[in-house]
Amino acid sequence: MLPDLLTQIRACQICAAQLPHAPRPVLRASETATLMIVGQAPGTKVHATGIPWNDQSGKRLRQWLGLTPQEFYDERKIAIVPTGFCFPGTGKNGDLPPRPECFRHWHPQLLPLLPNIRLTLLIGAYAQQAFLGTRAKANLTETVAAWQEYLPTYLPLPHPSPRNMAWFKRHPMFEREVVPALQEMVQAVLPQ
Repeated sequence: MLPDLLTQIRACQICAAQLPHAPRPVLRASETATLMIVGQAPGTKVHATGIPWNDQSGKRLRQWLGLTPQEFYDERKIAIVPTGFCFPGTGKNGDLPPRPECFRHWHPQLLPLLPNIRLTLLIGAYAQQAFLGTRAKANLTETVAAWQEYLPTYLPLPHPSPRNMAWFKRHPMFEREVVPALQEMVQAVLPQ
């Protein structure tokens, strides 16, 4: 049952020895959710607050989706299930990759308990690689450019981090073409 599994995930200690802080799994899910957002792993601010996408990346993501914070955090409609549930630590180029243990251990148990998901947003290369496997292109840019190939199940997106401003400037087609289509799809899959 989903509530029991969420309790288990939130108490997870599988990779505690590899984390820079005590584990604090961050996710939201409900059996009624119709949209799933899969990012990489919580950052430092999300780790501190326990609220997913509670940072500048989340603000940009909500703008892309055309959703208010109240709509975005309504877990009856939107599941927020990162590839890794805990903050993995920081490396020289930003946050470290999500720990692989989460995806391997928890996702196979969790995803079948979300039967109403109609669209899954794969945000960033880690989420795309985890869910698309060999269907992912050689890199994030190519995968995002081929976004229509993955519909209606998945929609690959770049990470909305302020660190990616150069990518957005080099690829204006994303905000010109993908974001409007994304907003239409979100409205179509969310219950009114």
